[in-house]
Amino acid sequence: MAISNFPSAATPLLDDTVEGCCDYKGRPARHSNSGGWRSASFIIAVEISERFAYYGIGSNLITYLTGPLGESTATAAAQVNAWSGAASLLPLLGAFIADSFLGRYRTIVIASFVYILGLGLLTLSATLPPVSSSDGGHADSAAVNFSLQFQVLLFFFSLYLVAFAQGGHKPCVQAFGADQFDAQDPEECKAKSSFFNWWYFGMCAGTLLTLSILNYIQDNLSWVLGFAIPGIVMAVGLVIFVLGTTTYRFSVKGDERSPFVRIGRVFILAVRNWKTSSSAIAAEEEARGTLPTESSKQFKFLNKALLAPNGSKEQGKVCSIVEVEEAKAVIRLAPIWATCLIYAVVFAQSSTFFTKQGATMDRSITTGFEIPAATLQSFISLSIVLFIPIYDRIFVPLARALTGKPAGITMLQRIGIGMVLSAFSMVIAALVEMKRLKTAQEYGLVDNPNVTVPMSVWWLVPQYVLLGLSELFTMVGLQEFFYDQVPNELRSVGLALYLSIFGVGSFLSSFLISAIENVTGGDGRDSWFANNLNRAHLDYFYWLLAALSAVAIALYLCSTKSYIYAKGGTF
Repeated sequence: MAISNFPSAATPLLDDTVEGCCDYKGRPARHSNSGGWRSASFIIAVEISERFAYYGIGSNLITYLTGPLGESTATAAAQVNAWSGAASLLPLLGAFIADSFLGRYRTIVIASFVYILGLGLLTLSATLPPVSSSDGGHADSAAVNFSLQFQVLLFFFSLYLVAFAQGGHKPCVQAFGADQFDAQDPEECKAKSSFFNWWYFGMCAGTLLTLSILNYIQDNLSWVLGFAIPGIVMAVGLVIFVLGTTTYRFSVKGDERSPFVRIGRVFILAVRNWKTSSSAIAAEEEARGTLPTESSKQFKFLNKALLAPNGSKEQGKVCSIVEVEEAKAVIRLAPIWATCLIYAVVFAQSSTFFTKQGATMDRSITTGFEIPAATLQSFISLSIVLFIPIYDRIFVPLARALTGKPAGITMLQRIGIGMVLSAFSMVIAALVEMKRLKTAQEYGLVDNPNVTVPMSVWWLVPQYVLLGLSELFTMVGLQEFFYDQVPNELRSVGLALYLSIFGVGSFLSSFLISAIENVTGGDGRDSWFANNLNRAHLDYFYWLLAALSAVAIALYLCSTKSYIYAKGGTF
């Protein structure tokens, strides 16, 4: 509820009191009866519901677009990337609203209602006749065209309404969950680091459930039912979340300026003081009794915000050292954010081309039963669900004993390991696709795209598993990193910045696909992404992504060498 300015929150702290937090009635929160894993479990439950709903749409969206809506493979892939990009960028808006106005709790509740509304409208759109089966020569063609246009309009409106709801839901739920652990308490501090692992475990459990059940229902039973079930699950998740209200800890906002205003003022004053000499800044730092640190030597131009343009030192006219350090902490995130974009482009392929690739292969398990191509994504979630307990209970304690670090390895090391694994997943994907194309040629299926290529779909499992392991390291590492390295009041925004990596990455993927389609598909040639995948060259695309990943990893390593953690520590 991000409760602010509660009179009772000013009560003197007791030993059991959690500093900076209050309960649902505005009283000082206590360790004994609020927060911790009990509260986090309610919040993880609503996240499982939300992931079930989100992947219930996103994981099989390309199949719906190329099936009932009749779009081409390249167009559908671009549409999926655009929607996924919007869903990952909108959390910036949702986080701003939560941290500045509504608070995290209220934002989660409102976003959940909008989510349910969007899923309901999506279900309604699926009850209309499929576009691909409509007869263009129908007697009343004007009425048919209007019906088709209305269906497409309603579908995409509903789809982006879900993306808008996720923008409010996603950054706030995780930040609110992490808020249930007191970083000042040694035991709860360790639990908070573990929380990010088990949070992702819950996310992947919801995703695995979706991919195991919902994709089969959508492909073999009904798209209406396939869209309705996520809406019901989301409603149940909201009820569970509200039931935990009495156990939650709510952050208390102080009387200080908004963090957006504080950080913005640093940049404005630094620009206005651009002519100020370094000697004047050094004199001001000395006057304030500030000792030189590695942080103070970085981005020294922001230190100019310590002085007012007219030389005045009145309170409010200049920025404090703490405010300058907050601004520097935000700037330090930029190189890490930028170098992770290629990882996000790779991540986008699992729900688009990986799925289309699998749809051409032998997916039979027993006679008469085929697994849906989108269900293969469950191997990403399954690998995470299996390895997170191993990581948290075996790897972390062993690494902690060797390094002395609470989490075993640093957040940046964890992110880097995942980036390397994702690059290898692209190499494996390219090699498997080369074999698939060769098999299609050997059996004379190059011009028969509707005939199953006699190659088992299980060949795709290694690339899915590697991508899942990369998520275990990079995704969880990014979540903890962007939560931990921003000012306390901006933690929802920090997680929104993490999500924006995947939003921009999806748009980059869409742009890359469109550009390659235009370059390679001209003059009647088959492009890399031809509708007939037996004439396409997804293998070339995967090799390109592997090469770009290698470049991104090199740039990432350069960025981490100069990174200074906001709370101490090194790469």
